[in-house]
Amino acid sequence: MPSTDDFRFNAHHLLLDLDASTNHLMMLVVSHEVEGARWDEAVSRHRQAYEAWASILTGIKTDPLPALDGRPAEGDSPTAK
Repeated sequence: MPSTDDFRFNAHHLLLDLDASTNHLMMLVVSHEVEGARWDEAVSRHRQAYEAWASILTGIKTDPLPALDGRPAEGDSPTAK
């Protein structure tokens, strides 16, 4: 499994690309260019950027129950304190 720093770096890079593609789509909407080749290309780029970002999330495993049921999170030993 990649380190947390590697994950953060990759996630940041992919989120920047996703943000740029979202902004481009919004600019096309404002300029009333919501059809045609430029629109189709922008939608395709946005879809690819989202799928790339979402693909790195599948490896994340979290246990939300410690926060909900009050038990110590993994690695948090009450006897270690």
